[in-house]
Amino acid sequence: MLRPEVSSILPSVAAASPALGEARSQGPRYNFGLQETPQSRSSAQASVSTPGTSGAAGDRSSSTSLPRHPPRARPAPGLYFGNKKSNAENTFASNFTFATSSSSARDNNYPQILKTPLSAGNPQRSGYKSWTPQMGYSATSSSAVSTHSPSVIVAVVEGRGLARGEIGMASIDLKSPQIILSQFADNTTYAKVITKLKILSPLEIIMSNTACVVGNSTKLFTLITENFKNVNFTTVQRKYFNETKGLEYIEQLCVTEFSTVLMEVQSKYYCLAAVAALLKYVEFIQNSVYAPKSLKICFQGSEQTAMIDSSSAQNLELLINNQDCRNNHTLFGVLNYTKTPGGSRRLRSNILEPLVDIETINMRLDCVHELLQDEELFFGLQSVISRFLDTEQLLSVLVQIPKQDTVNAAESKITNLIYLKHTLELVDPLKIALRNCSTPLLRAYCGSLEDERFGIILEKIKTIINDDARYMKGCLNMRTQKCYAVRSNINEFLDIARRTYTEIVDDIAGMISQLAEKYSLPLRTSFSSARGFFIQMTTDCTALPNNQLPSEFIKISKVKSSYTFTSADLIKMNERCQESLREIYHMTYMIVCKLLSEIYEHIHCLYKLSDTVSMLDMLLSFAHACTLSDYVRPEFTDTLAIKQGWHPILEKISVEKPIANNTYITEGSNFLIITGPNMSGKSTYLKQIALCQIMAQIGSYVPAEYSSFRIAEQIFTRISTDDDIETNSSTFMKEMKEIAYILHNANNKSLILIDELGRGTNTEEGIGICYAVCEYLLSLKAFTLFATHFLELCHIEVLYPNVENMHFEVQHVKNTSRNKEEILYTYKLCKGLTEEKNYGLKAAEVSSLPPSIVLDAKEITTQITRQILQNQRSTPEMERQRAVYHLATRLVQTARNSQLDPDSLRMYLSNLKKKYETDFSRAEEVSGKTEE
Repeated sequence: MLRPEVSSILPSVAAASPALGEARSQGPRYNFGLQETPQSRSSAQASVSTPGTSGAAGDRSSSTSLPRHPPRARPAPGLYFGNKKSNAENTFASNFTFATSSSSARDNNYPQILKTPLSAGNPQRSGYKSWTPQMGYSATSSSAVSTHSPSVIVAVVEGRGLARGEIGMASIDLKSPQIILSQFADNTTYAKVITKLKILSPLEIIMSNTACVVGNSTKLFTLITENFKNVNFTTVQRKYFNETKGLEYIEQLCVTEFSTVLMEVQSKYYCLAAVAALLKYVEFIQNSVYAPKSLKICFQGSEQTAMIDSSSAQNLELLINNQDCRNNHTLFGVLNYTKTPGGSRRLRSNILEPLVDIETINMRLDCVHELLQDEELFFGLQSVISRFLDTEQLLSVLVQIPKQDTVNAAESKITNLIYLKHTLELVDPLKIALRNCSTPLLRAYCGSLEDERFGIILEKIKTIINDDARYMKGCLNMRTQKCYAVRSNINEFLDIARRTYTEIVDDIAGMISQLAEKYSLPLRTSFSSARGFFIQMTTDCTALPNNQLPSEFIKISKVKSSYTFTSADLIKMNERCQESLREIYHMTYMIVCKLLSEIYEHIHCLYKLSDTVSMLDMLLSFAHACTLSDYVRPEFTDTLAIKQGWHPILEKISVEKPIANNTYITEGSNFLIITGPNMSGKSTYLKQIALCQIMAQIGSYVPAEYSSFRIAEQIFTRISTDDDIETNSSTFMKEMKEIAYILHNANNKSLILIDELGRGTNTEEGIGICYAVCEYLLSLKAFTLFATHFLELCHIEVLYPNVENMHFEVQHVKNTSRNKEEILYTYKLCKGLTEEKNYGLKAAEVSSLPPSIVLDAKEITTQITRQILQNQRSTPEMERQRAVYHLATRLVQTARNSQLDPDSLRMYLSNLKKKYETDFSRAEEVSGKTEE
């Protein structure tokens, strides 16, 4: 079975050598795996790495000196289930001679299970070095997303020479038997690579050893290591990045239903090279292989989803709250009412990578609408979906063939076969819940459940597995289910072993009852996976003789008035119980392996089931969120229009409903400059727009009375989070890096949100930088919202007709108790420049500054403002051009998107004409005054 974490091998390696453990704690975080070919692995393990070693190991020999591992001692007889044969070669369990724990039995050909060997995922790794994560690292610190612990391994390779910048990526989630391939061209900032890796949140990253030669590492390698300081890195020899081998892997492992991926990737040499290294590495370190035709392999182009960089995801609090990483005050927390781990993972990935295909989005919205209209469908689906287990992880375990047959491998296979039976038995109830649905997507999901292979697999399982075997909570309950999973009379030796196990368990219960009578104590039998059977008692210590337990009891622990302990006899009986259990697991495992080999050819239908369940779970979650708030279905046009929209996360936090505001951005008016005092709501408003855009593009309803969105291919944010004057220098550098990233990657389909740019430097430089950035973004035709304190920037509206000035209104109220004027924040967005000017001076008035200084500051500010306004006067020609421009853009927009009836359209056009005539006549009046 694949391990949940690749890095779990590290403690055992470090423990084997104190010097190695010390070197690891002080050295860098990189691995050197696959430095020898598999054929020479055993000989390589016996050798010691030297500075002259060729390949990647030799490249890094100067940084740390790590000895190769000594050969692993051969296991004692009976340590494994049997010879290392494939499942097809294992004979049926009834052909085995029944084994006992006697010494004579060990001489038989029947393999013994005395204990679990070293972890199947812990093979000797010759020439191995590692970058290990920093202590306390969690890829998702938020408890709301704690189920998304790192489990993804990614291989990354870059072209060389003229192909530099062409990136190939392959990733596999250890919890899901799916490989995702990507190949794309990136620029020198490698923004796409970093963003994709941030979304994957990898446990380990694999790269070629030639990319990280000391003193000559590639820029890609340097950037990745800088951005992922808490991730394991592994380097393998370049020869393992072999596109021919990668294509062979895909042909061998890809399930038939997804075989079209071969046509997509045949000429994508870099992603093929990446998948070759990835699969070779997984086989090498996990000590397991995937069954033929068992993996879902798909190619994802970068154009299929919107790009949200990691900085924007953090600014917008999509997954993790910036104030308290443990709470769920995030967009994920707002929408997450999923019932399954698969649904939760799908929601998370959709939030980080929203869709850009309008047809797919509308199909999802149709489903949410039907779920909201049909309560029977909603509650029926929710009831069935909540009973599903983690189907993706179940599949991941089922399609792996361990190279070593251990107790853990056996137990895992048996457990997952019971889970599979449980899952397949839910297919019919899910079909019944969907039978009356009307939307195309729900009907398609219902149709996918008609696959006859579900029934074939379930029938094959039921011929071997008891009807009563099912998933149950509690480790003892599941142990019992696994022991009696296989039907009686299939293997007589298994039946005998189970009777033996039952007798031992009964003997344990009887012994504890006798002890209770002997000492007149309220003893009861308890069980845990770590301790096995033990004794538990709840009583006051004063009720004990001499306030002590009898000396027969050992390993005593006490929590409040509850005692747990055991006895020497109970320890021996636990050992007998474990021995009997290993024999049961072994024989059951042989039967299960034969059963699995028969159903592998039909198991592909489970991939569609997994997709269906996770998608339905996410859509139900969207519908659930709508029932708790007044969300509205979004439309998709070439206009961003939100009527009375509010911040979804703020609504979750606040007792009262947040203040709602309107938003209107079109191609003819695509640049909003937003001004207002501190704390007036500018940053919150910017985040609100981005969150609503993301919600719309993942197929969710949005918090507004009406909403229309233009599809955003990229969402960029530059939002200020640091007001500390002492860190202005570093803040300014961070601003410049973030704005440079936006300028390099934005296009005319981007949504750009910029807050307080230039605040980290002096006013003149800040205004200059803002002007230059604004003019560049205006040339892109992207939808841009630019919040600023620099009122000088509002003059841009005079120069560019597609610029609109907006401001957040504040009111001045008299505080009668303190006899002072105070500012009341309305959080309402209004057109035009802010009338609230010099709010810094008003803050100075209520401070302890001398009145004479405040008066001088006011006078100087008035003179400067007068000079600026004289330079910002608009000319009549500018006003005429503005009127013509606005009329033309409104007419184009009406022609593209209007759904008005003829009378309403006629009225709208009439009003549009009147507004144009008014604006034009105003320009003529200005012209006349100028001539006078």
